[in-house]
Amino acid sequence: MNCIKELTLKLAEANYQGHRFNCLPIEGEQPVLRVEVSELDDLPIFVTASETQLLCIVYLFKDSEVAEGRHDELNQYLLELNVPMPLSSFAKIDEYYVVFGSMATDSTLENVMLELVTLAQNANSALPALEEFIS
Repeated sequence: MNCIKELTLKLAEANYQGHRFNCLPIEGEQPVLRVEVSELDDLPIFVTASETQLLCIVYLFKDSEVAEGRHDELNQYLLELNVPMPLSSFAKIDEYYVVFGSMATDSTLENVMLELVTLAQNANSALPALEEFIS
């Protein structure tokens, strides 16, 4: 996978374990691909590429949505959840809590699709587990 455009074309034709991929390229200084995985399309995945890696990010919620006085407890909980969550990790980007995964740009299409489906599943599973922290 050398670029977002190539990935867009390959995913448009792909089917992985019954999932299809709805892709929308977003033009800009840094091209981004917005991906929705069928059956798991509540939270879109945003994919960017550098020379060496594909970075896949799902935005979960804003920092301002965390219940007052619960930030430290939430952060501790997210650190503990990182290990058992396959192919994904929690992070904070600016004012957003996210779940993300990354892989080499020369990953096979099969591995990219596995990452996208797994990330979508993880994000969809994470939100209910984090509801108690969100106001």
